[in-house]
Amino acid sequence: MRIAIAGAGNVGRSIAQELIGNGHEVMLIERQPRQLCPERVPEARWVLADACELSSLEDADLAGCDVVVAATGDDKANLVVSLLAKTEFAVPRVVARVNRAENEWLFTEQWGVDVSVSKPRLMAALVEEAVTVGDLVRLMTFRQGEANLVEITLPKNAPYEGQPVRSVPMPRDAALVAILRGKRVVVPTPDDPLEAGDELIFVCTAEVEDQVRAVVLGSS
Repeated sequence: MRIAIAGAGNVGRSIAQELIGNGHEVMLIERQPRQLCPERVPEARWVLADACELSSLEDADLAGCDVVVAATGDDKANLVVSLLAKTEFAVPRVVARVNRAENEWLFTEQWGVDVSVSKPRLMAALVEEAVTVGDLVRLMTFRQGEANLVEITLPKNAPYEGQPVRSVPMPRDAALVAILRGKRVVVPTPDDPLEAGDELIFVCTAEVEDQVRAVVLGSS
C-alpha cells in the first residue's frame, strides 16, 4: 500500500518504520524543518509541508494514497488532516491519533476518521486486559463501522469451557476473530475447544457487547 503519515515525530517515524518493514511505501509529511530527519527513516519519502494546507496535500499527491495516518501531537491538526484526506482526496482509509482523551468524541466519520487510536484509552485497556479475568475489555473502536475490538479472558467454569467454538451461540453483529492461548495466536475454527485462560478477541458492535459478555460468561 501507499501510505502517507502526517507528523514525523517519534510516533510518526515509528509507524513509518513498522510499515516499511512490512513492505509498504511510506511518505512522511512534516511542517517543522527541525523534525525533517530523512536519515532516521531513509526508506521513506520525506516532504516538508503543512499537512493542514490543501495545496500541500495536492503537491504530495495524497489522492494516490491508500491510507493516511494523522499522527501529529496536535488533535486539531489531526482532525483537519483527516477531514481533508477523506473529503478532498477520497482516501479509502484514514487513521488518526488522539492525544487528549477529552477530544476522543470528535474523532468520528464526520471528521473523516475511519479508525481513531487514543493512547490514554489504549493504555488503560491494556492495563485492564492484563489484570481482568471474566469481564469484557474494549481494546479499540472502529468509528466508521461503529464496531469495537473487545477481549474476554475465559475464567474457569465458564459455560462453554472445554466446548468447541461452534457450540457458542454468538449474537448477530459479533465474531470471534482470534484466541490468544499462552504464546500462541489461534485463528478459531468451529472445532477448536475453548480453554480456561484463553483470551478471546471479538469484533462486535457496541449494541451487542453485553450479549457477547452474557453468552461467554453466562451472566445476565
